[in-house]
Amino acid sequence: MNPSAVFSLDPLSASKAATLASDFALPVIDASSIASGSSKEQLRFYQSHLSGPSSLVFLLNSEALQLALVDDGGVLAIRANFHDAGLSYRREKGGGRSEMIAKAVGLKGNKTPAVIDATAGLGVDAFVLASMDCRVTMLERVPAVYALLQDGLERSRAYASQNDPKLESILKRMLLLHNDAGQYLIQLKEADYPDVVFLDPMFPERRKSAAVKKEMQIFHKLIGPDGDADQILGAALAVAMDRVVVKRPRIAPQLSGREPSHVIEGKRNRYDVYLTR
Repeated sequence: MNPSAVFSLDPLSASKAATLASDFALPVIDASSIASGSSKEQLRFYQSHLSGPSSLVFLLNSEALQLALVDDGGVLAIRANFHDAGLSYRREKGGGRSEMIAKAVGLKGNKTPAVIDATAGLGVDAFVLASMDCRVTMLERVPAVYALLQDGLERSRAYASQNDPKLESILKRMLLLHNDAGQYLIQLKEADYPDVVFLDPMFPERRKSAAVKKEMQIFHKLIGPDGDADQILGAALAVAMDRVVVKRPRIAPQLSGREPSHVIEGKRNRYDVYLTR
């Protein structure tokens, strides 16, 4: 399912909404009159401009670009934001290099590997690695998700330049590219091979969608499962100088049925680590 409209929620976002609508060949709708209305009023307004029982739309105001799922159950929205309270707390109070993801990519001592995050999503894992001094290249092939990432990085960099020098240095270690991971990795020159390729492919949708966090609910509507995840793993293994790390739900099968070198397992997720040296 692709986004079907851009809703501009305030006059300050009108110009950017028009550009976004042009980029995606979508209608742009002025929703500033209901921006401060109740959730029910907003839902009725959105549905009056949409067809079908369920739609994905862009919501844009001066604070953020959001991708929202609109249906009879309400409005479910996601955004990319690298200076929100949750990530700030994790950066300042989290486990640092004792976190599972740090162990999975091989962060030890002063080692700061160059990482390609081949399935960037909303950029949280890339940000966590960059906050631990890794240089991270984020690949995202889905145009709508790339737009969220681009908006989130732009706004967080503007915030950091005025308020948070440490955050600014972290964001400088994050490079966003609009690329298909499989094609990008195959065409990569040897001089540009990363130390680590990080993969977090989509897992098939659970039957009980209420148990799935909102990010995944929207991604399942937008993207569906990653049918080429096995092929991307093969391309990643060919270029990673040290290892490939695959983040999976704890119960998920291994990609390609390939046995990892070792596994780091938590309560919900695990990291399958494939050493390549």
